[in-house]
Amino acid sequence: MKKLYPIGIQSFEKLRKENYLYIDKTSFVYELVKSGSYYFLSRPRRFGKSLLLSTFEAYFQGKKELFQGLAVEKMEKDWIQYPILHLDLNTQKYDSPESLDNILNMKLDEWESLYGSNPVEIGAPLRFLGIVRRAAEQSGRRVVILIDEYDKPMLQAIGNEELQDSYRDTLKAFYSVLKTMDKYIQFAFLTGVTKFGKVSVFSDLNNLKDISMDKRYTELCGITNEEIHHYLETDLHILADTQGMSYEETCQELKECYDGYHFTFDSAGIYNPFSLLNTFDSMSFGNYWFETGTPSHLVKLLKRDNYDLHQLANDKATSDTLNSIDSSSKNPVPVIYQSGYLTIKDYDKRFGIYYLGFPNREVEEGFIKYLVPFYTSIDEGKTAFYITEFVHDVEEGNYEDFFIRLQSLFADTPYELIRDLELHYQNVLFIVSKLLGFYVQAEYHTSDGRIDLTVQTDKYIYVMEFKFDGSAEEALQQIEEKRYILPFAKDNRKIVKVGVNFSSKTRNIEKWLVKEVE
Repeated sequence: MKKLYPIGIQSFEKLRKENYLYIDKTSFVYELVKSGSYYFLSRPRRFGKSLLLSTFEAYFQGKKELFQGLAVEKMEKDWIQYPILHLDLNTQKYDSPESLDNILNMKLDEWESLYGSNPVEIGAPLRFLGIVRRAAEQSGRRVVILIDEYDKPMLQAIGNEELQDSYRDTLKAFYSVLKTMDKYIQFAFLTGVTKFGKVSVFSDLNNLKDISMDKRYTELCGITNEEIHHYLETDLHILADTQGMSYEETCQELKECYDGYHFTFDSAGIYNPFSLLNTFDSMSFGNYWFETGTPSHLVKLLKRDNYDLHQLANDKATSDTLNSIDSSSKNPVPVIYQSGYLTIKDYDKRFGIYYLGFPNREVEEGFIKYLVPFYTSIDEGKTAFYITEFVHDVEEGNYEDFFIRLQSLFADTPYELIRDLELHYQNVLFIVSKLLGFYVQAEYHTSDGRIDLTVQTDKYIYVMEFKFDGSAEEALQQIEEKRYILPFAKDNRKIVKVGVNFSSKTRNIEKWLVKEVE
């Protein structure tokens, strides 16, 4: 019988009753319930947050039968049923103040049909407060509150300050009930992609324990390498056979594609569960997670803040920066990190600095390809064609065609879209180098005004120096003077030196000079 993979299954009860694969996280559920009352967890989309809340819901409903054979079955003795208020903000498109009001009112109406209403309770916060009190009084037990994707309205309003202010004011008042009604609340758990702090939604919720970077709970969502081999060992062998790969090659490919998420320093790598389960279900590798959601709001932030894309590969941040987003901030890094497009690569304990980078190949390749139409004149549907042609050019030594094609990337770029022409030029070069790097060995460097690109193929080594409002002759001379080709002196491949100048007047590559090393 084919194993059932819980792709898109967010109901713990459905998953257990219909025999879907479940990777047991219930020991974490029990520990959280017994050690605290108010929690917040930030994780990227499709990382299992909704299923986690559904697991809490089943636990607090006292549905012991659903936990048969799981860790918590041996840990919990009482299985008490509590009144539960479960709000999911992931089901709505938020494009007006009314869109948030509508979903809150719909949920409040549903709860009031169970626990009654009071005509003096006007507005969502007062209605929510009254529901919590009546639910506790009528049941004789304190209330459990579960809120999924608490930040969805705020995220969708990035770039629209007026709308974001409206959502912030509404949610700030609504969530304040979690603090003011403490004596009626047994347990509360909020999930989201980001944490809006400082003067935003979380400013008053100082009773919430943020476990997003807590080392004890890094494995709460997502799948570890150990869990893959425990639950999916047979599947690994089937995947290897289907793909015509060895078992070792298959494990390595899974790791490179989907592993690499670190939510704190010195922790086990976490695999993206959505991509991993889709891979086993279809028995083929693919960009499953990236293709289910486009990071358009992140690109808006990158362009709004004039971000140097080169930093994506090696950016730095403090824990305060990563852990909280100010809705008025001009730093896009926290949102990119919390959305799952960057992750923690290293940590400098002395200075408290985290080093960030792409978690895996799926994210890096998907994100870079997605950037192309936003930074160049290439239409979205033609990205793959351009990549193919670029790779063929460098592999076959067609450097003239390569630079003619590169010129076309800068052509027809609207003047008003570029606030910093030199940075735009560097960003396009970075994108090109990353695209090449997925298929050949390519490295792009910038330091002290120097820009160079080294591309290595089976036959050629290209050492390129780029100038901005200089000259191609000057760029070629720098390669000579700085002896950039020295590391390749004993290499048998043909070495090609290339000097390139970009002109701010023509807003494009003005000239390139090529010299092959004999």
